[in-house]
Amino acid sequence: MQNREIYLDNSATTRICSAALAAYVEASEAHWGNPSSRHSRGKDAEDLISGVRADLRAALGDTGNGTVVFTAGGTEANNLAVFGRALSKPRFARGGKILTTAGEHSSIAQPLAALRDKGFRVVEIPTRGGALDMEVLRAEMTPDVILVTMMLVNNETGALYDLAAVSRVMRAQSRDAVLHTDATQAFLKVPFTVKSLGADMVTVSSHKIEGPKGVGALWVSPELIRTRGLVAHALGGGQEGGLRSGTENVPGIAAFGAAVRRGRADFQAESAHLRELREYLTEQVRNTPALSEVILNLPPVAAPHIVSMTMPDIKSETMLHFLSGRGIYVSSGSACSSHDTHLSGAMLAFGLSDRAADCTIRVSFGNRNTREDVDLFLAALSDGVGSLIRVKGR
Repeated sequence: MQNREIYLDNSATTRICSAALAAYVEASEAHWGNPSSRHSRGKDAEDLISGVRADLRAALGDTGNGTVVFTAGGTEANNLAVFGRALSKPRFARGGKILTTAGEHSSIAQPLAALRDKGFRVVEIPTRGGALDMEVLRAEMTPDVILVTMMLVNNETGALYDLAAVSRVMRAQSRDAVLHTDATQAFLKVPFTVKSLGADMVTVSSHKIEGPKGVGALWVSPELIRTRGLVAHALGGGQEGGLRSGTENVPGIAAFGAAVRRGRADFQAESAHLRELREYLTEQVRNTPALSEVILNLPPVAAPHIVSMTMPDIKSETMLHFLSGRGIYVSSGSACSSHDTHLSGAMLAFGLSDRAADCTIRVSFGNRNTREDVDLFLAALSDGVGSLIRVKGR
């Protein structure tokens, strides 16, 4: 057994980087004023937040004047995008149509379910094999579509969806539609800009990029602000341009900014490192006899940091406990849905059977991981497959 922990669950959360931690402490000690206060202490905090807004716009490739709305995380940003768009015009409530993907994160799927109960029509575009069904998308992109909300990278399969193609179809066929993407698994992992995606709203999250938990942001296009195509979901003091009330988390935002700056500076090297680890893992799984029955669930185009694999008739929870006992941490899917007893919607949408979905684990890399981590993980996985199959009597 190795003497150190091996963390391979970076899609659930990442360890905060030293730059972000230092920024959090500094902001807590030196910039502790309320950004809404009309004195120098408040102005100091407001200026700090404005600087991070600029950092985020730059990281998203916003060369215009988009709005960055800080939230308490990706979930709140997604809720603001979905509810804020659907409720922005009274006419939308009379049969407005929303397109999404099969297998979205629960912070999109559940708000859409609530809107469906209110009379909105929600259509899930198939993602079998990890690819958007563009034929279905074109057929469903009718003039009554008001919102298209699709993740850029699937958090369980690693599938990278062609949202630029989605945007082109949407602009040509649905005049009232706007495009939102949950980019929490893509931000600073795969190259994109708001312009290259053709997006109107983009969700990002701090703790996925080595920042602190409890901080996220929604980027909103100038056109959507100008036309009042998005309304507030949380009401109160009118902070964040009236789109998200509540005193801003100044230390968290400062740390988010530091994580963004670090991620941008190291982007090329880290992306290459993550992809090397992913390719090494998949190659070793294919070439390890003890893992011959493990199935790799590989999309045609994928992010560099996520690998999904299905165990040979071993429940994911059983394998997770086995690996955890060895100090190796992976996931069975989205950490935000870990208390849900339902099977993974993303894996079912990918094309897995109920049983296979219940036997699937996710490995997700971070910049601190090494080839040695992969080797130790595969050795433990081989032991787990062998011993757990014997226990089942196979």
